Amino acid sequence: MNSMTGFGRASLTTDEFSLTVELRTVNNRFLDIQVRLPSELAAAEVPLRKLIQARLQRGRVEATVSLVQQRPVTFQVNLPLVQGYVAALRQAQAATGVAGDFDLSLIARLPGAIQPVTETDAAFTARLAEGLLTAAGQALDALTAMRQTEGAALAQEIAARLEQIAARIPEIEAAAALVFENQRARLERRMQALLRDLGSLDETRLAQEAAYAAERCDITEEVARLRSHVAQMRDLLTSDAAGVGKAMDFLLQEMNREVNTMLSKTSDTTVHDVALFIKTEVEKIKEQAQNVE
Repeated sequence: MNSMTGFGRASLTTDEFSLTVELRTVNNRFLDIQVRLPSELAAAEVPLRKLIQARLQRGRVEATVSLVQQRPVTFQVNLPLVQGYVAALRQAQAATGVAGDFDLSLIARLPGAIQPVTETDAAFTARLAEGLLTAAGQALDALTAMRQTEGAALAQEIAARLEQIAARIPEIEAAAALVFENQRARLERRMQALLRDLGSLDETRLAQEAAYAAERCDITEEVARLRSHVAQMRDLLTSDAAGVGKAMDFLLQEMNREVNTMLSKTSDTTVHDVALFIKTEVEKIKEQAQNVE
């Protein structure tokens, strides 16, 4: 079982370039990939996304790539831009009467006035893209290892809470088995109080009323389904199938539904106490399961 939280980093250096890939992931209902690439690697964004999609199922992924080229770089002056700056400044000087002159140091500081010129070709671009995917694969390996470690810790905590839930279910079953007798005794006390002066009770009618009341309070099916959901949750903890997190979300909703039904169908103190305990544990598991891939 994998967590959706993790970090992976990898670098690759050649005679021509050095690049670093960093991957950060947090929980998300779906797979949401955010990529930050230098302009030289813009064409490699789609292959990078496909590589991530092949390895991850869910989570918000932030992929950041930095690149340093080792090849010689030359610079050129953007003459149209500089001429435009100078013309605008001279116009401002004429309008305001401010004294002063322009030198090369001022021009060099103008945004975009001097720009790097790097020779690029198809072969070099292909080598860049190949290096990116290699480094990204290594970063994904590191990310996956961290997510597996986090997932193992989550599995242990969830398993411990499931054990606590399973250990309390027999208490509900024992209490539910006494529902008929408890309802019969309760009805008998009420009827004796009301009919004390009217002679003996109609045992057949009493049994029918007790059975009807017990049927309305019967939680046998809910207990059986709850036990089944706990077993399925345990299986998911060791499953390597895709979509474990989504399956857990569904089962936890169903477990919560069964517990709420128990609380609404019976007023038995034991059932209520145990059901509330289970409900609390289910909510705690839901908080952890939100981070499961």
